[in-house]
Amino acid sequence: MLDVLRLLACLACAQAAPVALPQDKTAVDVELVLAVDISLSMDEKEFALQRAGYVEALRHPDFLQAVRAGKTGRIALAYFEWAGTVRDDSVVGWLIIDSAESAESFAAQLAARPFRSFRGTSISGALAFGAGLFDRTDFSSERSVIDISGDGPNNIGPPVAAMRDAAIARGVVINGLPILVNPSPTFKDLDQYYAQCVTGGPGSFVLPIHAAAEFSTAIRRKLILEVSGVEGRVKAIPVDATTPIDCLQGERDRRFLSDPYFPELDR
Repeated sequence: MLDVLRLLACLACAQAAPVALPQDKTAVDVELVLAVDISLSMDEKEFALQRAGYVEALRHPDFLQAVRAGKTGRIALAYFEWAGTVRDDSVVGWLIIDSAESAESFAAQLAARPFRSFRGTSISGALAFGAGLFDRTDFSSERSVIDISGDGPNNIGPPVAAMRDAAIARGVVINGLPILVNPSPTFKDLDQYYAQCVTGGPGSFVLPIHAAAEFSTAIRRKLILEVSGVEGRVKAIPVDATTPIDCLQGERDRRFLSDPYFPELDR
């Protein structure tokens, strides 16, 4: 509980006392963070499809057209992978995307990354880390967006709804890509979990993937919508009030599991 309070306090301080922005910051249309799930529930084939979807989307002419159509004609992009924690070596730092060459440079960095996975699913940790990345940019923009994908509920770290609310309070929009290709037999309605517990902010949306063949198209569509800042055109998952979701179900389910390799994650 102490760790939760410390993390919330840290985010609250960042909101209450923002650092003054240098006058020479580069203007971009959106600062976009891609937060990608690499937990062990993602098998190698599924992860490869997810990675390929981002690489293909960044190289697609429709994505570049959306970037160039903005007020400044450029965006700032960052990427990291997460599971029970976020590891520093998973981060691809901020890069301005304003041309086919810069988009290819970012895509090539993603394509070259080795496949890896580790235990746990801390969506809350990923949101906190992603929100913190906006404090370390040389850019100014009207929109800050975290694009988070995953195939299961939060089961490690602070409550996910608390981290979502803290990020939204700082002006960050959170969009979700719940992956339902191999849905969990013990956790249903992951799309509603993302809609009710993970995402939020003006124009936020949830775009689920139900089949492997949907990865590339769904990721490209989501990136284009995030870059364009278009609202009202996304046939995404609305919050279903008739299906209330327990945002702490993942944490409660984990109490019944024993992890001999990482026992500290079960405390």
